[in-house]
Amino acid sequence: MISRAAERFLHYVSFDTQSKDDEEQVPSTEKQRVLAEVLKRELEEMGASDVRMSENGYVYAVIPATTDKPVKALGFISHMDTAPAMSGTDVRPRIVENYGGGDIVLNEEKQIVMRVKDFPGMADCVGKDLIVTDGTTLLGADDKAGVAEIMEMAEFFLSHPEIPHGKICIGFTPDEEVGRGADFFDVEGFGADVAYTVDGGPIGELEYENFNAASGKVEINGRGVHPGSAKGSMINALLVGMEFQSLLPVFENPMYTEGYEGFFHLDQFSGDVESAHMEYIIRDHDREKFEKKKELFEAAAAYLNRKYGEGTVVVKLKDSYYNMKEKIEPENLYLIDIASEAMKALGIAPQVTPIRGGTDGARLSYMGLPCPNLCTGGYNFHGKYEFIPVQSIDTMVEILKDIVIRFEKR
Repeated sequence: MISRAAERFLHYVSFDTQSKDDEEQVPSTEKQRVLAEVLKRELEEMGASDVRMSENGYVYAVIPATTDKPVKALGFISHMDTAPAMSGTDVRPRIVENYGGGDIVLNEEKQIVMRVKDFPGMADCVGKDLIVTDGTTLLGADDKAGVAEIMEMAEFFLSHPEIPHGKICIGFTPDEEVGRGADFFDVEGFGADVAYTVDGGPIGELEYENFNAASGKVEINGRGVHPGSAKGSMINALLVGMEFQSLLPVFENPMYTEGYEGFFHLDQFSGDVESAHMEYIIRDHDREKFEKKKELFEAAAAYLNRKYGEGTVVVKLKDSYYNMKEKIEPENLYLIDIASEAMKALGIAPQVTPIRGGTDGARLSYMGLPCPNLCTGGYNFHGKYEFIPVQSIDTMVEILKDIVIRFEKR
């Protein structure tokens, strides 16, 4: 028998909620609303208060306080969508019971194998029951594990009104995976003073630092001429694009960076002699270094325009989100302390690490809702090798419950 929380998770991953890039509307895919409606109905059946779904597919609910003690309202947030990187249609999870170590054949017919040498985190899961994919889709633990864990925690407190706690606010968002999860989040209506996103990886991860992030689009206008008579007149847009990339620091590249090190990441490059298009993401934890990276990006374009003519390279930079550390330190570091204590009480060593990415919590922190990030227990997100131990789902539910109780006692 698996736990109720794991059963919830398996139910939620049966819904295809894959979001889509470059869509104006939120949610970017209407199918996300299907799971949103399910969650809304389940929260109503549990007896939660103020349950509602916004026109943009955000689900909100409240678990009323059971204490007269003045306690800040505490929120928990997860996203419902899955990444565009791989299909979330017809997910077929299975459970590898009492995993004994070694490689796991996900799909014998297609010869898809999850190998320990490629995913060393598997070694930490020996003896656990692993929920894996069949190798043809992602699993959806990012972030339906977070959704299931929050829902299980919510039902526990609604079923045990004798346990004193403050107001608990629940929020489920669409489109986090395409960077729009906070676009229409109703911070005031949500009602929390502080919150956690439940959207991290293996048990023990605890994060309140993330990248400052920007997107960079580069349009290159070349000049096509017959190659037999091109001397002195052709401007090959593809080669100019390659030259642009060569002007960026070689080792400030995701392939060579870790920890607090930032990077320029060339994500797309397409075109021909006449025109080329490049898309970058620019990241750094340090705000000053982040700004310097953007300056260098623009300087590279300016240099090439001096070399080949004004308008040859057109750069558009857009900030995406900022490091929430600025909004957590120092006044809200107690959120990290409480979560750390909850983990330690279960024998888990907290791993306070910087996120080499971003979460809804980063943007929400700048919208007035301090919001560090908690783990979910999952591994290898956004691909066919994604998995999560059943025991990690259950452990995370206990951590969430303990955080609520400790928050009231604070």
